[in-house]
Amino acid sequence: MHLELQGRRVGGELNMVRVTISDVAKAAGVSMKSVSRIINREPNVSEKLRDKVQGAIDALGYVPDMAARSLASSRAYTIGLLLDNPSPNYTMKIQAGAYQACREHAFHLLIENINSGADDVADQMKAILFNTRVDGFVLTPPISESGAAMDVLEARGIRYVRIAPTSFPHRSPGFSMDDAAAAGELAAHLLALGHRRFGLVTGPPRHGSASMRRDGFIAALRAQGYVDDVLEVYGGFQFERGIEAGRQLLSMQPRPTAIFAMNDDSAAGVMSAAAQLGLRVPHDVSVVGFDDSWVAKSVWPYLTTIHQPISEMAYQATTLLIEREGHEGRNGDHLLDYALIIRASTGTAP
Repeated sequence: MHLELQGRRVGGELNMVRVTISDVAKAAGVSMKSVSRIINREPNVSEKLRDKVQGAIDALGYVPDMAARSLASSRAYTIGLLLDNPSPNYTMKIQAGAYQACREHAFHLLIENINSGADDVADQMKAILFNTRVDGFVLTPPISESGAAMDVLEARGIRYVRIAPTSFPHRSPGFSMDDAAAAGELAAHLLALGHRRFGLVTGPPRHGSASMRRDGFIAALRAQGYVDDVLEVYGGFQFERGIEAGRQLLSMQPRPTAIFAMNDDSAAGVMSAAAQLGLRVPHDVSVVGFDDSWVAKSVWPYLTTIHQPISEMAYQATTLLIEREGHEGRNGDHLLDYALIIRASTGTAP
């Protein structure tokens, strides 16, 4: 198929004429409705028709007019992403997964931040919705635990999918992993290396997954009879707090020989504290984190951690909102796989 765009010279530059859906239909030899079905990724479309229309779209360089698509249908072609997480690494992975799904389906991604620990969560939600039209929201932790946020969305009839929900299990679809089991694998790894004195750098109390990680780690130790040798300090999922927590734990006598920080940011902080105190990782203390973010390979030695499918959870949640047909009744949690990643920050107990 050989197609050319028509243009004219304006001020010495070629001004290209905007390609419309009508142009695509004419070039492909099909109706405008057929083109619209392909653009909107509707089901039950033959591969022959899809290839013909896509060929014309590619040849003409057609870009869908989002405003026109929205006016012509009941959809906004926009997905909202609600964030409230102190870890920039977690946030970046969430955004990457959601954006990929939106890009594949020619949707926009709207990103909003909410303070889910405040008393006015409902008002914050209403303010966002006042000038916003979306096809649904992805709720990330700890917003995914907020009953007030869900109440507002349900009252407005707006669909939502949650990431890592630990409460209201059947209120909406959700995508997560087994945090407790993963933390148990970290404990088993450290026990196998001979560690018997442990430190925990805990996460924010509003994050249900942080509690699950802590409980899973403790349960694995308790099963082997070592629960009395655990020291806990708050870390809050933040690098700076991880430094403070690490200095506290490593200044205790006897100090722990292994420390589990509830995310990679705080684990990196613990490693920094160890260096400040003249301690070597893992010779003097082993450190493990959680998430497998880019931080895990930005510190030295590289961090032993749990690979959490953060981007994949956001991708799946966003895709479920976009491909809304045929997904009724899918409330409940959908678990994705995780992996224990052993690197050089763990070694045999001193």
